[in-house]
Amino acid sequence: MTTTPDTALAPETSAEEVTPALDENVWTEPLDEEQSSTPPASPADPVIPAPAVPEAGDGDGEGGSDAVRRDAREFGAFARTGGWTFALMVARSVRPGGVPAGEAGGPAAKVSAKEFARLAGCSPERVMRFYRAWDRAADDGVVPVFEALVPGVDIDLPDADVWLGYYTSRSSGESPRGQAISAVAEAEGIRPTKALEVAENPTALRAAILADPGTAQAARHALLDRLEDDPELGEDLAKDIARTGELSKTVAAAARTATSVEFVRDLIDNGEMTTPSGDRVPAPEHVVAEAKQHLSLIEGLDEEDEAPYVADAQKAVRSLVTEAVESDPQLRAHERRARFQGKVRKAAKAFEELTLDDAADLYEEELLEQLETLQKAINDCISELRSSAAPTPAPAPASAPAPGDDA
Repeated sequence: MTTTPDTALAPETSAEEVTPALDENVWTEPLDEEQSSTPPASPADPVIPAPAVPEAGDGDGEGGSDAVRRDAREFGAFARTGGWTFALMVARSVRPGGVPAGEAGGPAAKVSAKEFARLAGCSPERVMRFYRAWDRAADDGVVPVFEALVPGVDIDLPDADVWLGYYTSRSSGESPRGQAISAVAEAEGIRPTKALEVAENPTALRAAILADPGTAQAARHALLDRLEDDPELGEDLAKDIARTGELSKTVAAAARTATSVEFVRDLIDNGEMTTPSGDRVPAPEHVVAEAKQHLSLIEGLDEEDEAPYVADAQKAVRSLVTEAVESDPQLRAHERRARFQGKVRKAAKAFEELTLDDAADLYEEELLEQLETLQKAINDCISELRSSAAPTPAPAPASAPAPGDDA
């Protein structure tokens, strides 16, 4: 690149020494300080802007730029309040259905959820979810009511953790079913949105149960907990199990094991034993001590190994109960009397349920002989019981007064 002689600078000549020629009849625009120190660019050379140099306090400096400080303030506000920040924007600016005609055009006029959503570039449904969350919180006294809020005016907001108790990002959370799911989710210490998502995708839940043993175990525990409040579910499960051959056998065996364990544990917990006739009487100390030893052995075993030990424990404890009954004369007599009375009542009930409306069709010689034999046995039993009863002493006759005695 070449320069004209009258503008070239000699190496030893400074820029301050070179000034444009002044003509009395020609006005020359003075050069500012920046232009005076920068040579003009040749048309053949592109002009490349110099990179911007951060001034003191910009970027990562101590003070930070206005944009950085604004971002930091907004981030901090959201970190402290979470969704309350957006809910406030909706609560102070939205009135469902719009503004009454008398308030239109006011300095603090609110808009409808549809208009607010249009301005925000989102759906009215999303806006109303924030609105309803604020409404629920206002009912609990957590935040001010809508009438106390003015568009553009900030207020102190609750902590971010409180927000999850009032807001759900899923429309299903607004229904009674969704509210029930959300309440249980909060009680279990998880976010309601997670539980609602699972409830909305039963096929996904089924896939997780089929593929993952841990999920299957969680589902099993949940079903067992629900059985207490849902008898219909229990009936459906029982029917499903009964229709499955191997599963029904497994359940029957498990039920027998559980009954045996309960028999031993009940004797220990209550200190009472059930006699063969079904009466509850205090258990001797040695019977309780023996039952405790069997139970401690069972509790130390795995579930798959406990079935034979449980059966042996129940058999051993029953034998101890029988021995305790036989060794006590009073208890033995009571047991015999209870068994006898039980059989008599059972036989009497069976005869009470018989009907002879069609006696002609029921007649059989062999059946009649059996009834006659039974009648003879009943008569013998009655005679035996009467003869074994202690005779009642006859009352002493009243003595007649002697002749001549005063009445």
